[in-house]
Amino acid sequence: MYDLILVRHGRSEWNERNLFTGWYDCPLIEKGRAEARAAGPMLAEAALLPDVVHTSLQQRAIETAELMLAGCDRRWIPVRRSWRLNERHYGDLTGLDKAATREKHGDEQLHIWRRSYDTPPPPISDDNPYNPNSSAAYADLAPELLPKAECLKDVVERMLPYWFDGIVPDLRVGRTVLVAAHGNSLRALVKHLDSIPDDEISELNIPTGMPLHYRIGDDMRPVEAKHPLERAMDPEAAAAGAAEVAAQAGGH
Repeated sequence: MYDLILVRHGRSEWNERNLFTGWYDCPLIEKGRAEARAAGPMLAEAALLPDVVHTSLQQRAIETAELMLAGCDRRWIPVRRSWRLNERHYGDLTGLDKAATREKHGDEQLHIWRRSYDTPPPPISDDNPYNPNSSAAYADLAPELLPKAECLKDVVERMLPYWFDGIVPDLRVGRTVLVAAHGNSLRALVKHLDSIPDDEISELNIPTGMPLHYRIGDDMRPVEAKHPLERAMDPEAAAAGAAEVAAQAGGH
């Protein structure tokens, strides 16, 4: 049996401002740092000390992982990073206020852009001031791989190769693995792990800064069938955090 720990980054600056973030590289706010600092001792108290950490290329996930590792005295472990763990690319919604977008386009259209499994938002324009695609972090990424907008189905398809080729090998040799990523890249991974249907995954809200512990069998599937939030190291706090995410005008 293998141990996999998933954590969504702590609350970020654009979470706080209720803006569509996606691949825009915004930092954590102090509340988010506090969430990450609190998560580290949870791992230590549960004797779930990571041997390796996987993160996206985005600073809010990277900083969350760093603060968690500091909190359980594991800053020295190997770190692996991949764009495949990045948040969903919100296309030309990037930088827009979610409440204002709802007022302009209506509840139905906003819900489709936010939570439809296979309908992406409009592609990001070259003149969008928050266009992240020219970042040096993606300079070596093949142009055909660099998204201009993604739905959750797209995130599943680009994340799964990293699960099989990057994370699974660490689990198979017995390493306790920590994955620090984002609401949608983790939703994509949880969908795969828990075999959640396309039409149900949109209802899953993953709270910020709360570790989820998966016990993984030899088939690389969870050994226990549970709702993902039941795997949280503090289920009551996780439920409250998920409710807070659901109450936002746009989440993620």
